[in-house]
Amino acid sequence: MSRLKQYDTLLVSDFEEMVYHLPVHAHTYYELVYIYSGNGVHVLNDISMPYSAGDLFVISQEDQHHFRINEITRFIMIKFTDSYFKHQSHTFFNESFTIVPELVMRQKLLKEIKLEFEEPYKTILHNAIDNIILYNKHKNPTSSPFIYQQLLSIFGLIKEVILKLNDCIDRGLPKKEALISYLHENIYDPQKYQARHVATHFNISVSYFSRYFKRNFEITYRDYINNYRTKLIEKRINSGQVNMKQIAAEFGFTDESHLSNYFNNHHKSRPSVLRKRVLKLAATS
Repeated sequence: MSRLKQYDTLLVSDFEEMVYHLPVHAHTYYELVYIYSGNGVHVLNDISMPYSAGDLFVISQEDQHHFRINEITRFIMIKFTDSYFKHQSHTFFNESFTIVPELVMRQKLLKEIKLEFEEPYKTILHNAIDNIILYNKHKNPTSSPFIYQQLLSIFGLIKEVILKLNDCIDRGLPKKEALISYLHENIYDPQKYQARHVATHFNISVSYFSRYFKRNFEITYRDYINNYRTKLIEKRINSGQVNMKQIAAEFGFTDESHLSNYFNNHHKSRPSVLRKRVLKLAATS
């Protein structure tokens, strides 16, 4: 996969294509892609999202993407490097500005869900793009305070859409207690606690579920499940009431070896070692 390089702090490209001229690629810079007209599919980090006129995509250095064009498309691409928003000539306009464009560009949510601009945001965004296009036809936009302000207004719109998007998603999410209760109830069935299954059960976007869980529980979903299963298995072993074959069957492992390897990975000891310790303590008590 190629990685495109750019040395200018800011470049604006305006072009139409029926077949996109680049394969899957990454950048050494940030890129705002505005769809002025046309439609097709934008593939960003292996996630396919249909696009149409008025859509805006944000691409950072960690991303890889390409376009599959269905109808001839006019692309407006605004590319900037890390140094653009740190340029000294722009500091006056950024004294009280709370948005950090580089951080906005890296938000994972924006790579999983398409930005939806409703009115009046859609028209405001279109007007800002028109202003940038017109200025770029006549002058170099790199050091222009006017262009800088247009870009800040675009990031302001993006921030408002993100806040609204998070609010809409969060309103449809389960309470923490309900989610944990469901996980504890189904911890013995590997299929039912798969992230995809849990997200579907609670009507949550699959792509958003892991982020939601980490934000609310301060631990990744995978780590939470592994930690809880390991603790339950340890309790079964310590009880001395069931053998390893029964524990393996209870927690959905294929066999005792599968259970042993899993427990060793997360507990840093074999179940057999723990079982011998339990039996030794029982014999001496």
